[in-house]
Amino acid sequence: MLETVTNVINSIDKFVWDWWMILLLLGTHIFMTIRTGFIQRKVGTGIKLSVSKDPDAEGEVSQFGALTTALASTIGTGNIIGVGTAVALGGPGAVLWCWLTGVFGIATKYSESLIAVKYRVKTKDGRMQGGAMYALERGLNMKWLALIFAFFGGFASFGIGCATQVNAIATVCKENLGIPHAVVGLVVAALTALVIFGGIKSIANVCEKLVPFMAVFYVIGCVIILGINFDFILPAVKTICKLAFTPGAAAGGLVGRGIMMAMQYGIARGLFSNESGMGSAPIAAAAARTRNPVRQALVSCTGTFWDTVIVCAMTGLVLVTSIMKNPAIDMGNITDGGILTTLAFSQIPVLGPLILVVGIISFAYSTVLGWAYYGERCVEYFAGKKGLIPYRVLYILVAAIAPVVSLNLVWTIADILNALMAVPNLVAVLLLSNVVVRETKRYLGRLDDKDDTPVPVIDK
Repeated sequence: MLETVTNVINSIDKFVWDWWMILLLLGTHIFMTIRTGFIQRKVGTGIKLSVSKDPDAEGEVSQFGALTTALASTIGTGNIIGVGTAVALGGPGAVLWCWLTGVFGIATKYSESLIAVKYRVKTKDGRMQGGAMYALERGLNMKWLALIFAFFGGFASFGIGCATQVNAIATVCKENLGIPHAVVGLVVAALTALVIFGGIKSIANVCEKLVPFMAVFYVIGCVIILGINFDFILPAVKTICKLAFTPGAAAGGLVGRGIMMAMQYGIARGLFSNESGMGSAPIAAAAARTRNPVRQALVSCTGTFWDTVIVCAMTGLVLVTSIMKNPAIDMGNITDGGILTTLAFSQIPVLGPLILVVGIISFAYSTVLGWAYYGERCVEYFAGKKGLIPYRVLYILVAAIAPVVSLNLVWTIADILNALMAVPNLVAVLLLSNVVVRETKRYLGRLDDKDDTPVPVIDK
């Protein structure tokens, strides 16, 4: 029975991540890059705005708080195990496709965040609500599609945001610290409960402190490892670039899986990591105190820059250089990304395992918190405020039992839900692209101007 279910799930995954999804995602990334006049050039402005304050603007949390909450959900196991899975199943060439997804995905993250803030609403108790569901409902009068997005978003939070992350924490704690899976599940569930019952402000407060620490620690660790593997950096870059476009060839001692496999797993893991086009991060962006949609959109798009262009690229280089430097790692017989990542990092005595353990635990736990908020907003959209407590309880239960679930099956289900979320969100981005262009031209040259459109109050 389980084998039949697994085969069905794998078939669905193969369908939703076929060429049509790859073309839809990359096509949207490239289309919005062109429509926004290559908004990637404004990443520096977004970084400056992310650490500035806008106290007089409407919103629940600071722009930095909204960014770190979004980064908490995006900088997760996808940056470590996800990249390892992309390399194991798609070959080293998948690293380039993952990186390119991030570069062009900056424009889509900017666009989806802009419309999330543009069409956000306020509840009677002062909470900001926004995201693809409100853009679809208020911007396009497509509430039916908004409900579909919210439904898949609510369920996706249990997979991409909770089960895969806690499973990864349990695995790394068991293998490196000897802590039983069940104990890890209970501890993570308890820590999660302490935070998420405090709402977005509580989550943002934790993320503002945790995200910068974990990101800096991981990046410094990767830089040190790359310093140790210095002689293999240039050969690794050449190998990655060659195998991204060569069907089933070998380069630098590594074997490619073919162009389609490299694209499929590189793009899928790139989306899993940075979530550009999925519509998740804009939910946090809508809660930010910001003068106008463009300010927060610029801040939000830096999340994809940090997540994929920097962190995922460094992970990919660490993996490929470590594999090339240590021929004992037989990549040809490894299809589990977690095993490949562990083997690669373990080649560096003391430092490698330490970076892996601290990185996975902190990255994964922050993702659990960020996605709890996303899931809440989606559930509240289609079930009302009465659905929040049951959702939080179920989310905590999933965290508790996740360590005993098959990781490969969970990753596959997460991939499917990612795609099902992305489709309605991308519809909103594409159909509202004229709004994105208009708002960008309106505010880009005068970012201190307030939006003169009042935020409507809804009866919830």
